Amino acid sequence: MIKGRTRSKMALSAILLMAVLTACDGNDIHDGNAGNKAAGTEAATGPFGKYDPPIEITTVRNLSDIVENNVLGVLKDENFEDNRWTRLYFDQLGIKIKDNWVVKGNDTSEPYVQKVNVMLASGDLPDVIPVNATQLKQLADSGQIEDMTDLYNAYASPELKEILSEEGSGPFDSATFDGKLMAIPQTGSSIEQAQFVWIRTDWLDKLGLQPPKTMDDVLAISKAFAERDPDGNHLKDTFGLAVTKELFGGSMGLEGFMAGYGAYPNIWLENPEGKLVFGSVQPEMKKALQALQNMYKNDELDDEFGVKEGSKVSEAIANGKIGMQYGQQWNSIWPLQLNKDHDPKAQWRAFPIVSESGEPAKVPLKFSTTKFFAVRKGAAHPEAIIKLFNMHVEKNWGKTQENDYYYAPPDAESVWQLSLVQPAPTKKNLELFRTLEEVRRTGDRSKLTGEAKVIQQKLDAYASGSKEGFALWGWERIYGPEGAEGIVDQYDKNHQFLLDKFEGAPTPTMVERRTTLETMQNEVFVRIILGAPIAEFDKFVQDWNKLGGSQMTKEVNDYYESMKK
Repeated sequence: MIKGRTRSKMALSAILLMAVLTACDGNDIHDGNAGNKAAGTEAATGPFGKYDPPIEITTVRNLSDIVENNVLGVLKDENFEDNRWTRLYFDQLGIKIKDNWVVKGNDTSEPYVQKVNVMLASGDLPDVIPVNATQLKQLADSGQIEDMTDLYNAYASPELKEILSEEGSGPFDSATFDGKLMAIPQTGSSIEQAQFVWIRTDWLDKLGLQPPKTMDDVLAISKAFAERDPDGNHLKDTFGLAVTKELFGGSMGLEGFMAGYGAYPNIWLENPEGKLVFGSVQPEMKKALQALQNMYKNDELDDEFGVKEGSKVSEAIANGKIGMQYGQQWNSIWPLQLNKDHDPKAQWRAFPIVSESGEPAKVPLKFSTTKFFAVRKGAAHPEAIIKLFNMHVEKNWGKTQENDYYYAPPDAESVWQLSLVQPAPTKKNLELFRTLEEVRRTGDRSKLTGEAKVIQQKLDAYASGSKEGFALWGWERIYGPEGAEGIVDQYDKNHQFLLDKFEGAPTPTMVERRTTLETMQNEVFVRIILGAPIAEFDKFVQDWNKLGGSQMTKEVNDYYESMKK
């Protein structure tokens, strides 16, 4: 369980979260930033106070494939700029959102990150600036953004404060500089990063194979899927494991595979001496990379994976050419539903990641708060972004929630992603599964309220066998009796989660060198998988340390020690 990470020293930001809060009706909290009021417009009081006349705030955004295809592609009379979320914010809060620009892709994609970097360098900033941790530090150091400390205490609803504090003070530590909260962290759920090994069980059955219990079993399944014609077309045209050129990520990522060898890339670990070390440069990585190299040599990986993004690899999955991938719980909705749509007889199931020994594997979880909403210095209404956060929480999980419309309606399951801000309770999906399991066990449907009721409706629709229900197969694979969330439950109860130990703001060397080091890591790892001598890993470790890794490790440990005092 990850809620409430304990520290002996509490950062100022954590103290903010523990401030005595008075529940309000939306009209009795003072204006915390009166000096920034726009001429002729009073700052609306309270967490849900409406601006009258309305205000406009500018921002920048990304448009993901899921939103473009699975949401906007099916909704009528809604688009990215004008939809149920933008209308809600305007109608209920008097806030009109204007996008200065939109980049297609995820908010971690290179085109989007680079576009934001160019914008920050130009100084031409919107009112609300969605940034990653490194970009936030740059803005804070340059004095271009508002101090949100008092505004957060004044305007955040009690429900929002509870949700944003569920993973401890780390998210706020990351956004606090010189004792000032410089952005609102969009906390993520660390446990929802947990990976599983998703496997085509119809292929397992056809080839007489069992689900994996060890990494040797994973390798044997991969080999069989590549060599034993699981699709029955008498051609050697299938692969064992999906891999993309990015190597890591929530879909088709290798974190779960490498964890099977005790290798934990991209997170900070505590060694036996109590010091933090970076997982990507530990010796266990060599064994994981060697295993992948062997798989590549045996034609178990697409020989072009090194130049293919996830969207391209998903086409091979959709066309029935790959039978196994590591990824998070939502993978059944994308990309695996694509395969189910193409071949209704195809069946996938999530299984726990496994270790070499067969002992329960440690499940690595990166520090999950990676997105922050800063406000341009001098913006007329810096408190407006907090009101958006409040409303998102209220309409999805509050007293006036309309989860079946604003979060995941049957016709557009990811409609919540149309919202500019997307905070969510840390363990909501796991608790949903536990509620649904209890209902399945007892038959007591009176417990189905809110989001649980919405999810059960999806499961019922799938079970009906209707055409509309068939499109909800991915949801059944998450929340059904064999669903991925059942494995999260198992991970949680078995204490298998391995948490990233660094939760602070980016250190100076991270800001300066992390992108370079990440690029080098990716290039070397791909090269090794493609056949370069495994000794290149040792040189990578040396180069990583010389190019900033050693200094970054020192800075991380200085922070870690300060948190213990």
